[in-house]
Amino acid sequence: QVQLVESGGGLVQPGGSVRLSCAASGFTFSRYDMSWYRQAPGKERELVAAITNTGSSTNYANSVKGRFTISRDNAKNTVYLQMNSLKPEDTAVYYCKAIRIGRSAIWGQGTQVTVSS
Repeated sequence: QVQLVESGGGLVQPGGSVRLSCAASGFTFSRYDMSWYRQAPGKERELVAAITNTGSSTNYANSVKGRFTISRDNAKNTVYLQMNSLKPEDTAVYYCKAIRIGRSAIWGQGTQVTVSS
């Protein structure tokens, strides 16, 4: 069935790094733009980073520019989010999303990232 499965979250110290993965199945991954969102307790879900279907273009929220990198491997049907120089305010549930014009968006179930000493 159509699904996105995130992994790689956990507890990390401030200043540390973590890489999130999002594995896609059940649809043609290479035709979808992909993005990462996050939602902290009591806050709305916000866009963190996005990448086009070919990987030729990316964009980032101002709060993560220079610290996070989104990438994808279409041969592995996987999108990644490398997160460096983590701050406590990066603590959130991180979700991946697949979008394609004319199709319904696909969301993963989320993975928790907690930045704390």
